[in-house]
Amino acid sequence: MDHLDTLEAESIFILRESYKKLGKLGMLWSIGKDSTVLLWLAKKAFFGHCPFPFIHVDTKHKIPAMIEYRDKIAKEFDLDLIVHTNQEAIDQGMGPSRGRLNCCKALKTDGLQQVVTKYEFDGLILGIRSDEEGSRSKERVFSERNKDSEWDYTNQAPELWDQFKTDFPKGNHIRVHPILHWNEIDIWAYIQRENIPIIDLYFAKDGERYRSLGCAECTGKIKSTASNIDEIIEELKNTTTGERAGRAQDQEDAYAMQKLRKDGYM
Repeated sequence: MDHLDTLEAESIFILRESYKKLGKLGMLWSIGKDSTVLLWLAKKAFFGHCPFPFIHVDTKHKIPAMIEYRDKIAKEFDLDLIVHTNQEAIDQGMGPSRGRLNCCKALKTDGLQQVVTKYEFDGLILGIRSDEEGSRSKERVFSERNKDSEWDYTNQAPELWDQFKTDFPKGNHIRVHPILHWNEIDIWAYIQRENIPIIDLYFAKDGERYRSLGCAECTGKIKSTASNIDEIIEELKNTTTGERAGRAQDQEDAYAMQKLRKDGYM
C-alpha cells in the first residue's frame, strides 16, 4: 500500500466504526476540497450508498458558484442533502458588518446546533485536518462535546496506536474527523488519483485562485498561476503562507477559531 492507500484505508475504517458505534449521524459538506474528499470516502466506505445524510449550513453569504456546484453534485451523486439556514439571524440583519466572529457564531455555529437539535443527531462527521489551523491540531478523531456541542479541548481522551474511544455518555455530542491526519497535499493528490469532481474556484484565473473556501465577504484569493492539480501541488511544496491566510475571521483575533470551535463551530 502506498501513502494514499494507507490514508484512505484508515479513513474508511473510522467511517465504518462511527456508523457502527455512534447512533444517528450526519456528515457536514461545506463544498470545499476536504469535505468533498470526505464525501467520496464515505461513498467508498458504504459501497456507493451513504447511510446518513449530508448537511450544508448555508449562511446565504456563500460564493454563488459554490451553491451551483453543491446542487449539481448532490443531484449527480443522489445525496440525501439537508440544507439549513439560521433564518431568524438573517432576518435580524446578521452579517459580517456585525463583526465576523459574531456572524460566524450566529450563521454557522448556531445554525449547525439547530440542525443537530432538529434532526436529533448523536454525532457529526466532519472533514477537518490538523495541519489546516491551530485549534484543529488539538482535536481527536473521535471528539466528545457536551449536549450543547461545546468542546473542552483541555480534557480529551488519548488516541494512541489508532485505539479510538467510541463509548461516550448518552446525550453527549460526538464529532468524528476521518481525515484529521491528512495534509493539504494529500488531499490534492487524492483528488487527482480518484478524479474527484472539485469546484473550479481552486484553479487560477487571471493570476488568482481560492486556496480555502467560505463566505464571499470573508474569503480572499491568493496570487497564483496554478491552473491544474499538478501546479497546485507544486505551489504548495514551495509556499510559506498558511492555508487560511485568506479567511478574514481568522485575522480578527489570534484565537478566533479556537473560541468559535469551543462553542460548537465546525
